[in-house]
Amino acid sequence: MFLTKFEINGVRRGAKALLASPQTMHAAALASFPAGQGGRVLWRVDRWPVSTYLYLLSDAEPDLTHLVEQAGWPTTHTWQTRDYTPVLDRLAQGDLYGFRLTANPTRSTRVHDGRRSQRVGHVTAEQQLGWLIDRGDRLGVSFGEPEQPTVKIVARGVETFRRQGALVTLSSATFEGVLTVEDPALLCAAITTGIGPAKAYGCGLLTLAPAPVPTTGAASSASRAREP
Repeated sequence: MFLTKFEINGVRRGAKALLASPQTMHAAALASFPAGQGGRVLWRVDRWPVSTYLYLLSDAEPDLTHLVEQAGWPTTHTWQTRDYTPVLDRLAQGDLYGFRLTANPTRSTRVHDGRRSQRVGHVTAEQQLGWLIDRGDRLGVSFGEPEQPTVKIVARGVETFRRQGALVTLSSATFEGVLTVEDPALLCAAITTGIGPAKAYGCGLLTLAPAPVPTTGAASSASRAREP
């Protein structure tokens, strides 16, 4: 597995087009690989006060030349790719990591005929946070004690775009905090296959960073941890 980091030049017209459409960004991410060679490609855009980054997790090493030319600094910056397999291989029970995840928290509900289910997005921050904490067992992690979880939501958003003529509304939440590894195999699977729905639209990629040194609380300190 390879984790790639690319800084987006947000003032360029091409960058604005990419950032305005999850479908366009998804197509650009897939274009980083020869046809059929990328495997499952997860991606996420992280927006900070003075910079914006695209992260890709892929089976093969990408070539982001087209993104540099369209939305980067062609003469001074390219991208950084690292082999993520050693990180996954050294996951061990009891380890602590800072993490960041943008996800599409949803629940299933019955439609009017009572026989079919439909996926609907959680709308409140409390529901979205509960969605992640409740998935801890399936992800092979824990997020501290129920009364004092080591995770918080740092951003929330709703995007509307068209897909094959239909209007799509996507709600997302970005989580940061500290997790404890409970089952390395489950966590590895969650990282490599993605978490939750809407993976084609920038959701599901969980990245790890060294656990921050606690100051005023694990969750608040973790918000300063970024991927290398």
